Amino acid sequence: MASSIVLFGPPGAGKGTQAGNIVAITGKPQISTGDMLRAALAAGTTLGMEAKGYMEAGQLVPDDVIIGLIEERLTQSDANEGVLFDGFPRTIAQAEALSHIAELSVVIAIEVPDSRIVERICGRYTCGGCGAVYHDTFNPTASPGECDDCGHTEMKRRADDNEDTVLTRLSAYHSQTAPLADWYKERNLFVAINGDQDIEKVGAAISSVL
Repeated sequence: MASSIVLFGPPGAGKGTQAGNIVAITGKPQISTGDMLRAALAAGTTLGMEAKGYMEAGQLVPDDVIIGLIEERLTQSDANEGVLFDGFPRTIAQAEALSHIAELSVVIAIEVPDSRIVERICGRYTCGGCGAVYHDTFNPTASPGECDDCGHTEMKRRADDNEDTVLTRLSAYHSQTAPLADWYKERNLFVAINGDQDIEKVGAAISSVL
C-alpha cells in the first residue's frame, strides 16, 4: 500500500498554499472530503446519493459514508502512489477508520498563534472586479481603494472575516485537533511546522520533512 500524507492547520495558516507545494513535490493528488462529496454527488454514485440524503436533511454525513468515499477515491489510478489528505481526519474516530484503509507516512500540522490568525484573516479583502486578494498589513493595494490588477474601485470583505467568528472557528479547530495530534504523536507520525514565518520558509521546512 502506497503511503499517504495528512495536512492540517487552522484557518488562515496557509494550508492551501503549502498543499499545492506538497502536490508539486510528491506528485500525490490533493483530496478533501468536500471535493469527494461534490464528485460523488455529480457522478450519482451509491455513496453519493446516500450522502445527499443526509445533506438535504441538514445532517452531517456519517463517518462510515465519508470513509467509504475515501476508499473509493483510493482505487483511482492517480492515487496509486498515495494521496495528500487535506483537513481529514478531524477526529480520532475518523483517524482510526482511516488507518484501516490507508497507510500514512507523515501527518504535517502547520501551527500559527491564534493572534496571528486573527490578524491574517480579519485584514483580508478582495477586488470586487477580478477577485484579487489583498491584506491591510501584508499586501495592501498600491493606491488605496483601487485594485492593482484591474483598477476596479470596489473592495469587499467576507462577512465572517471578523474577530468573533474567527475565534469561534479557532476554538472548534483546537478542540478537535488537540486530541488528534496526540493520537498521531503516539504513532510517531506527527510533525509540527512553524507557520508563523515567510511562506518560503514554511515550504522549505515541509520539504525537509518530505
